[in-house]
Amino acid sequence: MTFDLSPIDRAKFVAARRSCNFVENGMRIGLGSGSTAAWMVRCLGERVRTEGLDIIGVPTSSRTADLARQLGIRVASLDEVKWLDITIDGADEFDENLNLIKGGGGASLQEKIVATASDRMVVIADVAKEVKALGAFPLPLETVPFGWQTTKALVEETLVNMDVLGREATLRMNDDVPFVTDEGNYILDLHLKRIGNPRQLSLVLNQIPGIVENGLFIDICDAVVIGHGDGTVEVRDFNAGTVTEEQIDILESDNIFADGDD
Repeated sequence: MTFDLSPIDRAKFVAARRSCNFVENGMRIGLGSGSTAAWMVRCLGERVRTEGLDIIGVPTSSRTADLARQLGIRVASLDEVKWLDITIDGADEFDENLNLIKGGGGASLQEKIVATASDRMVVIADVAKEVKALGAFPLPLETVPFGWQTTKALVEETLVNMDVLGREATLRMNDDVPFVTDEGNYILDLHLKRIGNPRQLSLVLNQIPGIVENGLFIDICDAVVIGHGDGTVEVRDFNAGTVTEEQIDILESDNIFADGDD
């Protein structure tokens, strides 16, 4: 018997569960942020509880850190572990070259630092996150609060010369105040609609004073695990050039995950 999950949550869950097969005893693991990554953290927590899996998790947000501790996963900072065996994280969009947009949850800066300090990055996503061209999802720019309106104007001016369809930049809000990241910064969301040259755009944006980092992940992701609502997963390993499919069964014993509210 399976427990009741919506098709989208089922897709996220099976992708998260399959990604945990990459994790071995003794690994140092970057723990991503967001709804799909939260399923992965829960799956790892279950392995810690039932198998005695010995791992160290380096969270990419305070929310992920809290969840990992609740589930019995040992947590450390990146400065403590220095380097990671693998990072497993979600994505807001990914294309056929495994370029990503991340940062919908406001943690892309820490996510990028952790991912690039890893031997391997595996992305977990539902099938709806795959796109032909990045840009439908707003591109986050983590921005220092000082002079953010000037930074916004410089960004919009710079976008005139970029291969994008939209140039609107908006300050991300938390109710009636600016959203503040774990690093104390603001986020500008760029509504670009389509990004013709992600690599060029990433390089140019990071040259603008006030921009800390952008949410484009270029040449960072090594594999993607794509979940479907029927419980199947597709694993694309970019480095190995392989694509595999399998069915992930969701059993009544998996009810430990049914209370997730991410």
